[in-house]
Amino acid sequence: MEKNWVKIYTSTDYYQAEIIKQVLIEHEIGAVLFNRQSSSHRNFGNIEVYIHQDNFSHAIEIMVMNQISL
Repeated sequence: MEKNWVKIYTSTDYYQAEIIKQVLIEHEIGAVLFNRQSSSHRNFGNIEVYIHQDNFSHAIEIMVMNQISL
């Protein structure tokens, strides 16, 4: 991953993290998922959503507007 990316969201639920990513993308904020879950046990580890640090403030506003808990 390039420099200047920051984690904006963490979840154990892959689908919740994917929804967050899609909401950000719909608002023209590039977002990527980083899967840190164990391949054999989905209950261990997290899914993280990363965005470029330049978009951090705008992303927080979007998440608050959409009532997404941080």
